[in-house]
Order: sequence, then C-alpha cells, then structure tokens
Amino acid sequence: MSSIATDLAEALSTVRRPGAFFVAGTEEMRAPGLAVEGIGPIALPLLPVQAEQLIAAAERAPYGRGADTLTDVTVRRTWQIRAERVRIEGKHWPATLQAIVTRIAEGLGVTDPVEADLYKLLVYDKGSFFLPHRDTEKAAGMFATLVLALPSVSEGGELIVRHRDQEARLPLTSDDPSDVAFAAFYADCVHEVLPVNAGYRLVLIYNLLRRGPGRLPEAPDYDSEREAVATLLKNWAEAPRSPEDAEPEKIVLPLEHAYTPAELGFATLKGADAGIAQVVVAAARHAGCEVHLALVSIEESGIAEYTGGYFRSHRRWSGDEDDEDDAFEIVEVSERAVSAAHWRRPDGDPSPLTVIPVEEDEFSPPEAFDDLEPDEQHFHEATGNEGASFERTYSRAALILWPRDRLLAVINQGGLKVTLPFLEDLADRWAAGGDASVWDQAHDLSGHMISAWPVDQWQPYQDKERTSAGRVLHLLVRLGDAARLEAMLTAIAACHGFDNGDCSDIVEALCHLPPERAASLAKHLVEETAEVALDACGNLLARASAVDPAVVTGAARALVAALPGDPSRASSQPPWRRGPGVRPEFIADLFTALGRIDAALAGVAADHILEWPRTYDFDTILVPAVLTLLATPDTGGLAAVRRLRVACAAHLDGRIALPLEAPRDWRRDNTLGCGCKHCRALGLYLDDPTQKIWVFRAVEADRSHVEGTIRTAHCDLDTTTERRSRPYSLICTKNQASYERRRVQRERDLADRERLDA
Repeated sequence: MSSIATDLAEALSTVRRPGAFFVAGTEEMRAPGLAVEGIGPIALPLLPVQAEQLIAAAERAPYGRGADTLTDVTVRRTWQIRAERVRIEGKHWPATLQAIVTRIAEGLGVTDPVEADLYKLLVYDKGSFFLPHRDTEKAAGMFATLVLALPSVSEGGELIVRHRDQEARLPLTSDDPSDVAFAAFYADCVHEVLPVNAGYRLVLIYNLLRRGPGRLPEAPDYDSEREAVATLLKNWAEAPRSPEDAEPEKIVLPLEHAYTPAELGFATLKGADAGIAQVVVAAARHAGCEVHLALVSIEESGIAEYTGGYFRSHRRWSGDEDDEDDAFEIVEVSERAVSAAHWRRPDGDPSPLTVIPVEEDEFSPPEAFDDLEPDEQHFHEATGNEGASFERTYSRAALILWPRDRLLAVINQGGLKVTLPFLEDLADRWAAGGDASVWDQAHDLSGHMISAWPVDQWQPYQDKERTSAGRVLHLLVRLGDAARLEAMLTAIAACHGFDNGDCSDIVEALCHLPPERAASLAKHLVEETAEVALDACGNLLARASAVDPAVVTGAARALVAALPGDPSRASSQPPWRRGPGVRPEFIADLFTALGRIDAALAGVAADHILEWPRTYDFDTILVPAVLTLLATPDTGGLAAVRRLRVACAAHLDGRIALPLEAPRDWRRDNTLGCGCKHCRALGLYLDDPTQKIWVFRAVEADRSHVEGTIRTAHCDLDTTTERRSRPYSLICTKNQASYERRRVQRERDLADRERLDA
C-alpha cells in the first residue's frame, strides 16, 4: 500500500549530489604577501590611502556583450588590475586557497579536481556596482567563478546570484579581519553587485577550471524531483486527519553520512545529503511544511544468550574484553526507544526543540534503520535470577518534516520538556515584535499543554524556584493571553497544588483577569491546595493582598477554614495528603494577609491556632512567627497578633519561672521504658547519686539493647565500647546534657521575651 514514507523515499532516490548553484563562506587565513606592480606591497586589511593608490594604477573594468568587450560606467563601475600585475606570496596562502577551493567543489557537487586561476584584482570604492550579467568563458575548462574578498572595510556592495527561480544575497564581508570572505557560482548564473555605500573593497577574481575531457560541471537540475516531492508533501499536509489515519505526524529521512552534534548543520551536509536537503527544503517551502535537521537515536535492550566456549572464558578471565560480542547472541529486543535531538533550522538560527519521540512508522523509507550497525553495544552476563542481557544504541542524522499547521501536534509528543522551551521561544518572538501568527501559535500550543496537564504528579517542595506551572503562567502573562491564563489556573487547582516559587506568577495572572473571575479562581486554588501546600497558600495570600485585598477575600476565608487542627486527625491522613506541616513563615504570611483583608477573620484564625498548641508549637512556630509580625508595622498592631503575643509571653514566662540549677550529685533522671534485668541495672545506676561511671560487660545483643534504651529515654549519658577482651564492655559516663539544654533554652527564652516587649 502506498504511503508518504515510501513515496517520498522513491521520489528522492535519484538525487545523488548537491544541487547548489553557489557556495559562500569565510575561511581563516594568515595574511598573504600581496604586491601590485607599480605600487609595491599592499597592507591587509586594506588602508584607504593604498586603496587610492590602487585606483590610480588601475583601469576601468569592462564587461562583455556577446563577442564585444565594452566599458560603460552606467553598466559597470569598478576598477581592475590585470592578473599579470598582481603577485601573491606567503607559504600559508596556497593552503588557504586550496581549503577554499575544496569547500567550493564539495558545495557545488563537483567530484573532479578543480583549479583556481587568478583572473584579475578589483577595487570597489563608494558608488561602485555591476548590473546583472552572466560571465563568459575566459579559459578552457572554466565552469564557475570565485570571488574572494580580502580583508577591507566597506558597506553595501552585496553580491546577488540567481539561478532559475532561486536567488542568493551574499554580503562578502567578515567580522573578523583574519578571515577572507568568498563566494563561488556556476558560470551560467546571472549575478550583480549592488552599489558600495562607503569604504573600499578589495576582491580577487578567479576562474574555476576543470581540466580534462568531458562535459563541464553544472548545477544539477532537480526541478522534476522538487516538484514531485512538493506534490507529495502538499497532499500529505492537506489531507484531513482522524484518529484512525495511518499517515504519520512527521517524516524522518535518514541521511547517508555520519555527523556529530558539533558538525551537524545544513551548510555542512556532504554529497547526496546536501542535494536531498536542497530539494526537500525548497519543496517543503512550497508545500507548507517545516524542515529541520536532527540526530535520531535508538536505544534498545533485551535478552541475550551466552554462546562462548573455553577460549572466550579464558579471555574473560585474563581481562581481554575486546571481542565480547563474539560470546553472546541477542535473543529478543524487549525495550526500544527512538527520539530526535540536536535540532537545526535551514536558516541556521537556533531551534527551541529539545528531545521529541520518533514513531516507527515515521521513517522514510520504512526500513531505513534496519541494517544500521550500533554505535555502542554492551552485554551483561547472567547474575542471580537475571539472565544475560544487552544494551545498544544507534545514532543517525536525518531530515525531519511535518506540515506547518501541525507543528504543535508534533512537539506535543515530547511533553513539557519540549513544549515549554518552544512556548518560551514564541513568547520571545512575540515580545520582539512578532506578528499575529506568532501569538496564535503560542495560544494554540498552550491550549495543547493545558489540556494534557499532568494532574497526578505534583508534590510540594516549599521551593522558591518556579515550577513548570509557574513558567507557563509567566509566559502567558507575557503574551497577555487571558483565556489561557484562566484555563491554566484551573488546571493548577485540578492537580491540587502549586509551590512557593509560583505565587508571584499566579498573582500576575490574576491581575490579567476580571476581578470576579480572579476572586473565584483564587478561592478555588486555596480550597484545592491548602491541605498539601499550606505554605504556598499563605505566600499567595500575602502577595495578592498587597495588590488587591478584595480579590482574595474568599480565598482568605477558605484558608482559615482549612487551618490544621487536631493533630490526631492529621496523622490519620495518607502520607501524601498530610503536607509538610505548619511553619512560622506560614503564620507570618497568614496574618500579614488577614491584616489587609479582614481583622475579624484574623481573630478567628488566632482563636483556632491557640486552641491546638500541639499543632502550633510555641517554640518552633508561634514565637518565631509573632516576632516577625511584631517587627512589621502593618501587622504589629493587629489585635489578633497582640493576642498571639500575650500567649507566647505567658508560655515563656512559665518556663522562665522554673528553677534552673546544675545537678548537685550524680543522680540523673530515670525514665526508662524497659524493665528487663539489664535495664533495671541501668536504672539503679541512674538513681545512684555517687556513681559517675557504669561498666556493662555483655554480648553484643545485650549491649545494643541497653544503648537503644539510653537513646530512647534521652539519658544524660555518654557511651563508648571497650574492646579489650570478650565480651566487650559498654562504658557509660554521666553528663549534664539536660541541664545544658535547659540553660541554653533559658538564654533563648529571655532574649525572645525581651523582643516580645520591645
């Protein structure tokens, strides 16, 4: 059955070399020794004073019309110096010129040896130009012209080259003074030089020759292939899509040559790869399709079988693993993953695409990867209950195409790792002045992302960095897409959570919505999130209330209603629903927000908090939070905060009033929870006011049990194990740890009490 994958491969099967009609670029060089008869050495980059000297020694450049050679400054205005008056020296120059010629031959698809024969030196000054024309054959075997611009400073003067319906605009300049810019094109190409606007340009003109008999090279004519490919792609792109459709979302055309990520690019493709790329890019443009270059990787793993004999066993024993593949046989591929990465655009601009999955039916031809040799292959011998296994990877460069209007369906295959960077790129382009189509594309893409938003994979981390949800909101705010902002906030609520780092983005998003809708969404967010991300809800309320308290009034009531209470109820919840617990930062955010929203609601929150001291511990939660609130002018005078302050002061006063005295003897608290004979002996030691050290000699199990009892009861003991003779001895020494803890606590209580009264 015919399909786009098989038909496209067949249409491209006759493209065997590049179809480029020009090649352009730059090449690093060491400045040659350039000299002109009658002037002498010429400095590079070209100096204006020497440019004037060259013009004075030059003649007006003529042009050819049929068999005639004419001079007419309305057709061609530039200066020339004949090749016999020009001398180029320097030991590095031949290698530089040869490197340029090699690049040109490859780019033009010429496999025969190519020679560069110097024809003349040209000087372009301000106003110089050359109207459209074709070059005449100036030497036997000439098939193309090389224009080589030596380092000089000028503006304008672009070279325009045309071939059939194609056109290239070449600047012939380089930002680096150590580079030489070049362009070469077939002799039958129409070309022109636009006027030079400022400065001077120094150009060497070479005839490119192919010696020997036979037809001279010319740009391949792939018009029929290009038309056939364009028709196939257009029909594929315009065909209606349905879930039952057998046609793939994208097409993957593997290339012949191997490329590393560093050298992958449309400009560096070789041989037939370059020719196919030129045909496909031109056809895709007419068919409304996108084309990228990428590296396609296949990762396989599965079951292997050991087949090696004595020699293999000896080699493995001796450490020689070079031929490990010989000893194993692949039985079955159980897992296979195909993906594309390292994307390149035809225009050379960076691509926002990252890693996108590739489906098996997207290869063109379908069997394209069947006979590949793996880049890496590793076998693993059987261990325990696991049999022998293998892992192997393949990599191959490919052209990847898809209909332009189905781009979003393609990149959505890659999930958030792909769609988020792409949405960021669209937002950047829109901010830089992109047209309405960029905004529409971002709107459509974000719709795909939100509809597929993962609702069961979120966990709160109390992180200050924005999550993927926050990143999407941030981009939608940049785009000003109110409809998608509302949908995204709804999706965040549906997945029961956002994190601290998302709060500023949520507030910005709410500001882009009508007040009534923003208030409803804020309330919904808190209702769905408070149980698992209390901190984030308090953070959101504090930020949003600073902008518009009215918008989060309902959210504030929802948060107060959701405040944790009975700790026994919280412990009965599944671990994933318990949340991270209450922190002082939450209390500070809560009352900061309530002070702006509703003082009476703040009083309700204070009543609830004081009702459950085990949930809202004074030392770890309330005292640090109240100290923060008292230091803030907007909340320090709030009645609810004053009530919390009074409760904290009473808690501290009660502990400060307790006597604090260092132990007068060696008696220590005995709160042991075990009544075995060994622990009873430990208890007698703790109760003895005269005994500082106790030696417990016993087997390891008994020693470990006693040590565990000491740790559980938090006894004021230091323990070490003496290993002089068996059984070993546990040496216990009494200390003043409890007293030291109380002393440090007293100092902290006094300091906190003083700050509460400040």
